[in-house]
Amino acid sequence: MNGKGIAEFLGTFWLVLGGCGSAVLAAAFPDVGIGLLGVALAFGLTVVTMAYAIGHISGCHLNPAVTIGLWAGGRFPARDIPLYIAAQVLGAIAAAFTLYIIASGQPGFTLAPNGLAVNGVGELSPGGYSIMAGVVTEIVMTAFFLIIIMGSTHSRAPAGFAPLAIGLGLTLIHLISIPVTNTSVNPARSTGVAIVVGGLALQQLWIFWVAPIVGGVIGGGLYKMLSPEQETRPDIVGDGAAA
Repeated sequence: MNGKGIAEFLGTFWLVLGGCGSAVLAAAFPDVGIGLLGVALAFGLTVVTMAYAIGHISGCHLNPAVTIGLWAGGRFPARDIPLYIAAQVLGAIAAAFTLYIIASGQPGFTLAPNGLAVNGVGELSPGGYSIMAGVVTEIVMTAFFLIIIMGSTHSRAPAGFAPLAIGLGLTLIHLISIPVTNTSVNPARSTGVAIVVGGLALQQLWIFWVAPIVGGVIGGGLYKMLSPEQETRPDIVGDGAAA
């Protein structure tokens, strides 16, 4: 695995540990829990911090749907997709097992039904939403995430603000969709915790690969139509990639 792959591994590890960790360890902590707003902000902060840290190395995708969406939008070469997705999934799995080790140190901890902030619909949905609601939510949210990413990293966008726009975009996405699916928009994030939890989370995992990737392709394709000029600012992201 080269430097880009290692960067994607570490970045995705941080996203899953920071985002899912905030949900598992801090969201409902007695008296001082951070709640839904805190969890949404935590996911956004992981992207902001990693975008500044590794954006110049790998582009800081941290997400197979982003990688594929950027390819669909003409911003990323197909030859690098397998490396990026493999690194992202491995990073997410490593983070999920790390989170499990930490969380299981508390008396009474249990994986069921949603001990590691798994994504799901029906009985795994925080609000009990249907599979149709979950699929539509994941497609739409991921599509807009790609539009935000591609727009904020365009050479004509204000310099230096892309990580903030992308992180705030992910925060907003979580504020909207946590009640529906616990917010994926990221197949790697979903895979890591589902592998640890197993059961219904694994059975529903296909939803959180198909829907975000479809949304990513739609978003990347739409932005390419809106702005055919695909130059990115190299001081923000590396190799025409995005956070």
